[in-house]
Amino acid sequence: MNNLDLAKTANEVRKGIVTAVHSAKAGHPGGSLSCADLMTFLYFEEMNIDPKDPKKADRDRFVLSKGHCAPALYSVLAHRGYFPVEELTTLRKLGSHLQGHPCMQHTPGVDMSSGSLGQGISVATGMALSAKLSNESYRVYTLLGDGEIAEGQVWEAAMFAGHKKLDNLVVIVDNNGLQIDGKIEDVCNPYPIDKKFEAFNFHVINIDAHDFDQIRAAFNEAKQTKGMPTAIIMKSLKGKGVSFMEGQAGWHGKAPNDEQYEIAMKDLEKVGEALCQK
Repeated sequence: MNNLDLAKTANEVRKGIVTAVHSAKAGHPGGSLSCADLMTFLYFEEMNIDPKDPKKADRDRFVLSKGHCAPALYSVLAHRGYFPVEELTTLRKLGSHLQGHPCMQHTPGVDMSSGSLGQGISVATGMALSAKLSNESYRVYTLLGDGEIAEGQVWEAAMFAGHKKLDNLVVIVDNNGLQIDGKIEDVCNPYPIDKKFEAFNFHVINIDAHDFDQIRAAFNEAKQTKGMPTAIIMKSLKGKGVSFMEGQAGWHGKAPNDEQYEIAMKDLEKVGEALCQK
């Protein structure tokens, strides 16, 4: 897909996120919206996957380490064809396969159940090591929140991945600067994030999370990097695309009411209209 098509698709993914969280009357819109461009690129451009065969042996794996941002994963999976987009309105409802956090037993396309922060990168590291030991060609991607990296287990996994030279592993950090309690630098400052991953023997790339040229270049560079894992630190905007959510920590974990939902969808419709004029 070209950048314009990716941007249009990401905007539809954002509509799905807002619709799902509004319907559930609960969820995490802010961090889901900030990673929508990245998720769109992974599932529509980067990863070797097949919605018709979600468990194919040689597929690339993705682990949403920041599992509370399941609305972003569900929306991109739905738009990619793993299940009907209409099912997004069943998020967190009784009997739905779209739980509040990803569940690999029930949702097509989910490679790992997640939600306990810090654990996803450990699982992804294990998957990457398994591929190496089995001489498999698949690559493993995992997305972490910047607040999440305060978890010690993150750095245990990073130390292991660097030591094992897992060049089939790409760790992405969604650096939107905000977590549930406010600015990450005030809660437990993780900066400089890039230098920390470099210290654990990662190849590190810093990008703008909303620039598809930079996203594409970063993943191409990761593929060409041998002998060490890659960490992509992407500077993003929490609540991206929805005027009243952008840059607001308060929208980390709450749902828009009916009036706010209408405003949010109008915001995203305007984005879509502008993209169609390009």
